[in-house]
Amino acid sequence: MLVYAPAALLLLVFCVSVLHDRRKFSNAVVLGLAVLCALAAWLYELIRSESASGAIAAWSLLVLGAVAVLLLTYFLFVNGVRMLRKEGRSPSNLLPLAAAFAIVGVVALLAAAVSVRNPVLTGVAAAAGGLALYFSFLFLCFVCYAFLYGRLRVRRKADFVVVLGSGLTGGTTVPPLLASRLKRGQDVHARLARRGGSPVLITSGGQGPDEELPESHAMADHLVAEGFPAHLIEREDRSTTTEENLRFSKAIMEQVKPDYRCVIVTNNYHAFRAALTARRVQIRGQVVGAPTAAYFWPNATLREFAAILVDYRRSNAVMCALIILGGAAAWWVTWR
Repeated sequence: MLVYAPAALLLLVFCVSVLHDRRKFSNAVVLGLAVLCALAAWLYELIRSESASGAIAAWSLLVLGAVAVLLLTYFLFVNGVRMLRKEGRSPSNLLPLAAAFAIVGVVALLAAAVSVRNPVLTGVAAAAGGLALYFSFLFLCFVCYAFLYGRLRVRRKADFVVVLGSGLTGGTTVPPLLASRLKRGQDVHARLARRGGSPVLITSGGQGPDEELPESHAMADHLVAEGFPAHLIEREDRSTTTEENLRFSKAIMEQVKPDYRCVIVTNNYHAFRAALTARRVQIRGQVVGAPTAAYFWPNATLREFAAILVDYRRSNAVMCALIILGGAAAWWVTWR
């Protein structure tokens, strides 16, 4: 059982870290490493036993991985085409198609390297395969922990509910995506009020260049039209990004109550990254997510993951450099 010690230790570190602060991307990575270590230990035990089950398990994992790659590529391609038809040809809407073609490209490169056995091609394939594994691991960590984070309980009491803006349709109208955030904000507010609190709901969003009024004003008007009390709404109308949403809302909350607690509302695909940002700006509160249309979720998740990669660009750049050096080493060994 000693072989499972690394996995157990990593799981313990994960639990302690989540109890201390669940809003850390390192939690996702540590959980992923714990699962990998547990899987590696299990395979090691099976292979060491020299039974047929070890070989069967190894081949089953390989087949399962190949099928998963095929299904993921197909799913990304179909979703990418659907996004282009429904949302238009913006660069962000091309992410699913770009991911699908990237997977096909890496698989083709690895197959060519095995077939041709050219030193340069081997080095390039090794680097590309290493980068693909690295980013795939991070993406799986992100998706799994974001799913887990969205299901962790928030505080039973809070002084504020902050609803983040997401843009207006036609410059004045609250779109369905933002309406779902406001509906979730109302539900959270009602739950907190039933527990004896009297929280203030902050609508957060400034005025974009194509908008006729600040998002926060349109959001507040939407809430009032839905029957929400106007005197319980505070408007933050200067922000243009998620970080500004949180910083300016934090200033409002600290001015009213320095020892405030809050719940932040956004869409489910955005909840974990918003939580990372909330931790960075030192807001005392957790984030909850509102439902998102199924066809929109894959593209939005890829955008959130790309944004997190940019947020941690230094550590990612170091890892990518090491992987590329590994590819260069593979070329050198093959060439010699």
